[in-house]
Amino acid sequence: MLVPRKVKHRKWQTARKNPNKMTPDTRGITLSFGSFGIKATTAFRIRSNQLESARKVLARSASKTGRVWIRIFPDRPYTQKAAEVGMGKGKGDPQGYCFEVKPGRVIFEIDGVEESVAREALRKAGTKLPVKTRIISRDQA
Repeated sequence: MLVPRKVKHRKWQTARKNPNKMTPDTRGITLSFGSFGIKATTAFRIRSNQLESARKVLARSASKTGRVWIRIFPDRPYTQKAAEVGMGKGKGDPQGYCFEVKPGRVIFEIDGVEESVAREALRKAGTKLPVKTRIISRDQA
């Protein structure tokens, strides 16, 4: 799984946002490396284990000829309190890392495989993620 080597702060503030007022992303919205990609259409936090399961699906279908790029990196720590612990008494312990995805962000790119294989692989990878996604291609972008 993807985790940062070192973090400046163990726990981040929640930074809740109204999903109705969520502005689309301005960075990482076009294909840069591959011919096909998967783009988020909704906002959500993708955890590192979800990202890894989607990456495994893509790597399996890309085989030896294809190449997969991960365009996001989970660097935001998320916390969780232990089971059956009451309210109060501080914030929970860090459990892992996630990435806050905004609409329009390209998550994965793939190249070196046929279009039908790439689209099916990206469709399967999209089902592993908690965001609604759209498959994009170089000519469509």
